[in-house]
Amino acid sequence: MSRLAEFRQLEQKLAAQLAELEAMKGSSELQKEIEFETKLRDLLAKYGYSLRDIINLLDPLANRRAALPASVEKAPRRARQVKQYKNPHNGEIIETKGGNHKLLKDWKKQYGADVVESWLV
Repeated sequence: MSRLAEFRQLEQKLAAQLAELEAMKGSSELQKEIEFETKLRDLLAKYGYSLRDIINLLDPLANRRAALPASVEKAPRRARQVKQYKNPHNGEIIETKGGNHKLLKDWKKQYGADVVESWLV
């Protein structure tokens, strides 16, 4: 896209956003919200409170919930089950919880992963 086309496209977007902004300025809902916020901030200033104080007053556990470490909120991981593979060629048995076992990897390389998975006891 040429720089001129990009400029014109951005110009159109800006004009649309300005029109939307003007429409919002005349909205009675927006005026109510602005009035509410102004009165609320004046009231907080009059009594020397902050928004944080009000949140703590209305929901005293809010700060404690936010301060919990992520590990407390997560459920513990399910322990992996031990898998047992028996090589029918030599009768060797391997017990492992994961696929990172050296001999198991060697078997999968030599015989193929599908074949070795069929050896699961």
